[in-house]
Amino acid sequence: MTTKTVLPPRRVALLVITLCWVVVVFDGYDLIVYGTVLPRLLTEPGWNLTPSSAGLLGSLAFAGMLIGAVLAGTLADRIGRRRMVILCSLWFSVFTALCAVAIGPVSFGALRFVAGLGLGGLVPSASALTAEFVSPRYRSLVATLMMSGVPVGGCVAALVGIVVLPDFGWRPMFAISLLAVLVVPAAMKFLPESPQWRPDQDKAPLRELIRPQYRRATVLFALTTVVTLFTWYGLSTWLPQLMRTSGVDVGSALTFLLALQLGAVAGSLLTAWAGTRFGPVRTGIAAAAAAAVGLFLPVTGPSPAVVYGAMVLAGIGTHGTQCLVIAAVATHYPARLRGAALGFSLGFGRIGAVLAPQVGGWLLAAGLGINANFLVFAAAAAIAAALLAISPREGVIQS
Repeated sequence: MTTKTVLPPRRVALLVITLCWVVVVFDGYDLIVYGTVLPRLLTEPGWNLTPSSAGLLGSLAFAGMLIGAVLAGTLADRIGRRRMVILCSLWFSVFTALCAVAIGPVSFGALRFVAGLGLGGLVPSASALTAEFVSPRYRSLVATLMMSGVPVGGCVAALVGIVVLPDFGWRPMFAISLLAVLVVPAAMKFLPESPQWRPDQDKAPLRELIRPQYRRATVLFALTTVVTLFTWYGLSTWLPQLMRTSGVDVGSALTFLLALQLGAVAGSLLTAWAGTRFGPVRTGIAAAAAAAVGLFLPVTGPSPAVVYGAMVLAGIGTHGTQCLVIAAVATHYPARLRGAALGFSLGFGRIGAVLAPQVGGWLLAAGLGINANFLVFAAAAAIAAALLAISPREGVIQS
């Protein structure tokens, strides 16, 4: 038997969504900033980076995110979503800002890894919190709208990079992350705890996620997240350098990254509407297929205008797919398992994010050219569509 959840006033829900969205914007900035500075890091005196070693550095933040997402998702169910959102926001902003004073690749990579713990923990905690301030009907909408903060942060990183990198170098790009600390006092004062979370609630160990009624969804949503994040973060890490390799200057290369991020923002809004109307899984299939098409187009040797359009389409489809997977997880599991389910899906999915920068570096180091990267990322998007096609589409399981 289930009890009816009494939702808080609408203004409280709006406040929660707004505060979480703002910190997700900073999360997105901190994730995408490495891709914006990568061409400069490859020429940093004394660092002696190669495409392969630069790919490893890019993977370290995602390795931290893998651990952070799994731990924070479970901890959010135990100590509260609000505390985890605040803790993760403070954590990732401080350690990302410290990257600005890194003296070499080793210290830089260590700081990126530690920052990744907070970066990975924020999204499942914030997603679980916002999902519990709205009715099930609007969870898909809220999840995708809130997650639009990631590409908005990516857009900010690209725009700031166009202005800052030519005259000031890469270090100020990381120092800017410290601005996220300004949001923490507001969150501590105004962000409420979930109305569905209780300090004495039953614990939700990860093994519950593989009980028969959840097993299929847990496995398929996690695998979809792996290939989707592989595509998204592979592009976000390597796109500026891929375009530099094709002959464009740093400023122009960053405009391709900006096109990708703008497409992702549009994808968040488009899939928010479509996911509410047609369901997150069904809409995710179409979004992933669109991403595969967009990523294949550059291989055909089109004009720069078509490549810009392809990156917008890839951003719409790739980030839109991930938003919809998050929405599907948020609507599929009961409240007591929601944080753990989101944490596991995003944590396990970080395997794709860890591999993507390294694979991109290997492909370039092997001399296979930029088309090899686009083909690999397009194939990953197609696999995401196939996985979603066999994923469950029903709503919340209450037991």
